[in-house]
Amino acid sequence: MPEPVKKTVSAFAKKPKTQEAEEGSCVVFEAETEKKNDAKVKWQCNSKDIANGDKYVITAEGKKHSLAIKAITKEDANVYAVIAGGSKVKFDLKVVSKPAEVPVDAPGESGVGPELAPAAPAAAPTENQTAAPTHDAPPAEEGQPPDTRQDLTGLFTEKPQSGEVTVGENITFVAKVNAESLLKKPTIKWFKGKWMDLASKSGKHLQLKETYDRSSKVHTFEMQIIAAKPNFAGAYRCEVTSRDKFDSCNFELAVHEACVTEGFDIRTAFRRTSEASKKRSGPLSSSTDGKEDSGELDFSTLLKKRDSFLKSSNRAVQVSSEPDLDVWNILSHAPATEYEKIAFQHGITDLRGMLKRLKKMKKEEKKSAAFLKKMDPAYQVTKGQKIKLAVEVANPDVEVKWLKNGQAIQPTGSKYIFESVGNMRYLTINHCSLADDAAYCCVVGEEKCTTELFVKEPPIIIVKNLEDQMVMKGERVELECEVSEEGANVKWEKDGVELTRDESFKYRFKKDGCKHVLIINEATKEDCGHYKVKTNGGESMAELLVQEKDLEVYQSIADLTVKAKDQAVFKCEVSDEKVRGTWYKNGVEVKSDARINITHIGRIHKLTIDEVKPEDEGDYTFVPDGHAFNLSAKLNFLEVKIDYVPRQDPPKIHLDCMGRTAESTIVVVAGNKLRLDVPITGDPAPTVIWTKGEKTSSVKPDGEKEEGPTSFWTTNNGDVVTDEDGRVHVETTQGHCVFTIEGAERQDEGIYSVVVRNPAGEDTADINVNVVDVPDPPQAPRILSVGEDSCVVQWDPPLFDGGQPVIGYVLERKKKKSYRWMRLNFDPYPDTTYEAKRMIEGVEYEMRVYAVNGIGLSRHSSASQPFVPVAPTSAPIGLCVDDICDTSISLKWRPPERIGSAVLEGYGVEYCKEGTDEWIPAIQGLTDRTSLTIKNLTTGDKLQFRVRAYNMAGPSAPTTLAQPVTIREIMQRPKIWLPRNLRQTFIKTVGEMVNIVIQFQGKPRPKITWSKDGELLSPTLASVRNSDTDTILFIRKTERKHSGKYVLQVQIENMEDTASITLQIVDLPGPPQALKITDIWGFNVALEWKPPKDNGNCEITGYKVQKAEKKTMEWFTVYEQYRRTNCIASDLVMGNEYVFRVFAINMVGLSPEPCNTADSAYIQKTGIEYKPPTYKEHDFAQAPKFTHPLVNRSIIAGYSTTLSCSVRGMPKPKVTWFKNKMDISNEGKYRMLSKQGVLTLEIRKPCMFDGGVYTCKAVNDSGEDIVECKLEVRPQVAKEEKK
Repeated sequence: MPEPVKKTVSAFAKKPKTQEAEEGSCVVFEAETEKKNDAKVKWQCNSKDIANGDKYVITAEGKKHSLAIKAITKEDANVYAVIAGGSKVKFDLKVVSKPAEVPVDAPGESGVGPELAPAAPAAAPTENQTAAPTHDAPPAEEGQPPDTRQDLTGLFTEKPQSGEVTVGENITFVAKVNAESLLKKPTIKWFKGKWMDLASKSGKHLQLKETYDRSSKVHTFEMQIIAAKPNFAGAYRCEVTSRDKFDSCNFELAVHEACVTEGFDIRTAFRRTSEASKKRSGPLSSSTDGKEDSGELDFSTLLKKRDSFLKSSNRAVQVSSEPDLDVWNILSHAPATEYEKIAFQHGITDLRGMLKRLKKMKKEEKKSAAFLKKMDPAYQVTKGQKIKLAVEVANPDVEVKWLKNGQAIQPTGSKYIFESVGNMRYLTINHCSLADDAAYCCVVGEEKCTTELFVKEPPIIIVKNLEDQMVMKGERVELECEVSEEGANVKWEKDGVELTRDESFKYRFKKDGCKHVLIINEATKEDCGHYKVKTNGGESMAELLVQEKDLEVYQSIADLTVKAKDQAVFKCEVSDEKVRGTWYKNGVEVKSDARINITHIGRIHKLTIDEVKPEDEGDYTFVPDGHAFNLSAKLNFLEVKIDYVPRQDPPKIHLDCMGRTAESTIVVVAGNKLRLDVPITGDPAPTVIWTKGEKTSSVKPDGEKEEGPTSFWTTNNGDVVTDEDGRVHVETTQGHCVFTIEGAERQDEGIYSVVVRNPAGEDTADINVNVVDVPDPPQAPRILSVGEDSCVVQWDPPLFDGGQPVIGYVLERKKKKSYRWMRLNFDPYPDTTYEAKRMIEGVEYEMRVYAVNGIGLSRHSSASQPFVPVAPTSAPIGLCVDDICDTSISLKWRPPERIGSAVLEGYGVEYCKEGTDEWIPAIQGLTDRTSLTIKNLTTGDKLQFRVRAYNMAGPSAPTTLAQPVTIREIMQRPKIWLPRNLRQTFIKTVGEMVNIVIQFQGKPRPKITWSKDGELLSPTLASVRNSDTDTILFIRKTERKHSGKYVLQVQIENMEDTASITLQIVDLPGPPQALKITDIWGFNVALEWKPPKDNGNCEITGYKVQKAEKKTMEWFTVYEQYRRTNCIASDLVMGNEYVFRVFAINMVGLSPEPCNTADSAYIQKTGIEYKPPTYKEHDFAQAPKFTHPLVNRSIIAGYSTTLSCSVRGMPKPKVTWFKNKMDISNEGKYRMLSKQGVLTLEIRKPCMFDGGVYTCKAVNDSGEDIVECKLEVRPQVAKEEKK
């Protein structure tokens, strides 16, 4: 499940907009920040900062900031920007020249009325106009014109604007793109609606153009609509792409119907006039240019609107003074032979054009004979899905043919599946791609059924979201996401502002298959913020934090004491490998030479002095570049003088750190080398004994013996002693005894004693060694509370501080599903409780802690339990009283407007008495409904109620009633709400169920009374059920006796309301009466009858009359729904004897029994002799004739082809095929087919020798016919040649 995306944070609550101003005027741009005293707000012009002065006035009042530009000139038309924190908003200033003052003529002198004069600039678009913007701009302020220009963002420098056009006229939409910053030529697409690509629709009514200006490097794209039609109206979209950049713009086109002037003569539509007369008549002239098919004038539209009015604002239209004749009425009633005469009489010279327009008149659509149900005009399917097209044909055995863009679809593979089930015909298209976006047609005989299929590309989904990052200043940042499809276009934003490639190449965008990466080289503090990647199917956001680097010293340089000719090495280690530094001696920079070597390898800096001399003694300092501190140490030169003294000297230890005071303790960091270099003297050379721990004979100053293990290392005559694990080395040289421990550990801490002996005596010294380390990790942190984007975390200090006091803690967090930990603080935090902020609500997080002492950072603690930052919901809204009585009250409310990411657990309802502060829960626990009835309240109490919403973060702010409510029932007048369908007669058929529900109101509960025809309703007749708000009248099985008038009465004390319902129960009628034959003459019989006695409690709507021959007694209907009680049965067959019957019909149906005639009617025969006509037998013989000839073909070798023609003849002719006048009927390479007169020659995999002249000859008894064509076979082109 993708992580919820946090809302983009912008520093601006109100952004400045692009404005347009006249030269010499003043313009003010205003902006408003989200927070008061926010980060410093800067104004820029063409990416350069603006300072206060005579030209520009910058003001700031709290959150509001403004920039005023005085005395505007043409040079001030630039791109401006306002910056606050990490947000930057760009806007334009457009400068227009002052309009020339034009004297205003008197109303009488102008040819245009005063009410029409302002409309002149907004005249209808001309034949080749460009669409003008149609924005609803706000009124101008301080004399400035309103800003009607769209803010330009992305790639467009000019966007196409919405426009209007009249039917038959032209309009052009223009888009411009600046290619200065583009690495590739931009491509543009025009769409109508959502998915219809207009590139494939270019032709008679649509033209797409593209031009490029090399000087300005601007691409201009035009879409011209020619002779607009009403169905061209709608929403359009323009999309431009250039590699990984994308922009789009929407605009509208409105198409208005053409209007004609009062008295406009239809005959002018067919009169041919010269170009000069066309110019005189103006744009409203409908005359043609002398061409037969010029224009697409709709004749019926002109006839229909011949009496309409056209209000013209810029010119007068000449109206014909001839009498207003209804030409259409004359044409519609005249035969086709009179058209020429009528055209001559009324001045219509373009007779052929008139006939063409008449054919375009709408005719009554005939019902399709081949299709019972056709396909819809269009279908839409998602890319990769399948779709099933279905039609229903009239003949279940007919064969259908499916076409795609006019080409027959062949059933190859599993792409297309044809099905035939009864009358249904199906075409299934599997795995739809963009190539399947086409027009499809189903053909049955001569009839066609067409539809259009639109293939919609699925939205691009972000599969792998961006992750928060924290980096140091100067490091490289890569924000990576993964989308569902390769090659998809994404959009990157920072704090709501789109990112593009700028001239400094600060941002780079990288595509690798489905992966998209935003690269920031050398991150700075300004790069902090929220970065968002957007697709058409989703978005993902991450936070980037950039911290300044603090240089840490891992190992400082130490004081050295060296002898002549020895080597002195000063060594230090810092945290940053890239930091360089300078060495100084007594304030003077040290330069490398033959004896002095300065090295920098990784984080280690060394100063090495070979063959130390007395002048090398001094203070040495290392200063790291760019950091305000230094490391110092002292070099002591030890001059050794050797004098031969024949006498013995007692041994002596020369140490300054002997004793057990804090100042004399040697501190070593765990893992480092412990080296104790003890200067000793004595002659002869003394024996050295090193001891760790107290000797049994040694006693502490306080007299207590120390218990513990004791280790001994003894050296004599310069031997080297090494312990078992190889970490401890003891070495004695002339004048020095060196005790070394490799990789000091915590157990190496303690008191080390050195004893030197020779025959002249002995000396002893104690050295206190303290091993310090990083602290142990803290205990697992605990989450105390959470907020909307924060949490409070607490932890316990580490069990061991590493021998150095803990100076603080460092915290890290990560998303539960992520592997990247992000540090929350770089400076040690001293307390054990911390509030972490800037988290995304609804996302699961984990926390961990490091302890920091003077040595360094501990290992991290174990992760905390996962937690989710959530905030309480907003308060419920719309709390009101729904109902109230003496002991209860019903409340209702609506859910909170903001729920948040946590699930709403329910609502808590509380109340308190007026004058007290104690809120009492109305129910135990929570309710998940938005209404509640509180019962068992005391009558007369004045109570206040409130509701709070609960989620895992706790309760929301309460919503309280506006004022306390007194618990007392309110009297309400009774009122019946009678449904509209019951206000007229309610009709039911015998045996049906009646269930009538009627709502009413009234308090206290009213008394309900039902009556029928003035008497109380009997429980045996109908059932009645009443509630507090409605009553139900129920009859399980109706009978005729249930018909009547029902009255409902609702009464409360002396107030009442009544409503009446008329119920009519209807049944089938009885049979008619007294059916008799009143007269017989010729082929006719006159019948007569009387209405039935029982009409079924409703009106008799008609009768059904039937006849039957007495021999067969098969009944046939003579009249259906006949209204009278007498009729004449005609067209009877002579010589037959007939009987008749009649059914009565009402709204329920036919009467169960008919009324039959008692007598029969016999139709007398008359003498008629039939003489069959004689016919001459027709000769159908016909000589063969080719109705469709062979066509010359040019094909590629290796691909099978066919030659087709059609022939007719009677009897069926014999067909022979020839190649170069040689009969090929018996050759296996050719296959001859003949179906319904269509002759096909199939040539299988032709080679170069199959080219030539092919002849088809058809012969029968009446003659013969020949048709031929040329076939050219071209060789295949190899793939290498194509490349």
